[in-house]
Amino acid sequence: MRCEKCQADVPEDEIYGHAGMKLCEDCYIAALTRPQPCDPGAVSAARTARELQGQKGTDGLTPLQKKIYDYLKEKGKATREEIAGALGISPEELQNNFAVLRHCELARACKEGDAIYLTLM
Repeated sequence: MRCEKCQADVPEDEIYGHAGMKLCEDCYIAALTRPQPCDPGAVSAARTARELQGQKGTDGLTPLQKKIYDYLKEKGKATREEIAGALGISPEELQNNFAVLRHCELARACKEGDAIYLTLM
């Protein structure tokens, strides 16, 4: 069988169903452990960890997270598609890294009409 996410050939007994897709074990685990932006527990944990480490602003972010932050700082607001396209990353990679920015209370999402924009707090 073929994983519908990564397209790897996988024995049938190693395929897992998730959200209507047939996934290999790696893609299945990644789907289940993906960080969620709206997670009050993660926000509290990030705030506490950053305070204990004396981190402020973009301290402690990865280079990609800083690029996302800087892009939003320059543009003011942008859609997920705009950011992913501008930085040459997948929507999934953006979502995972945006979740960290959200947990650190550096960025947020807001809806305007039918569009959802990411912006800084």
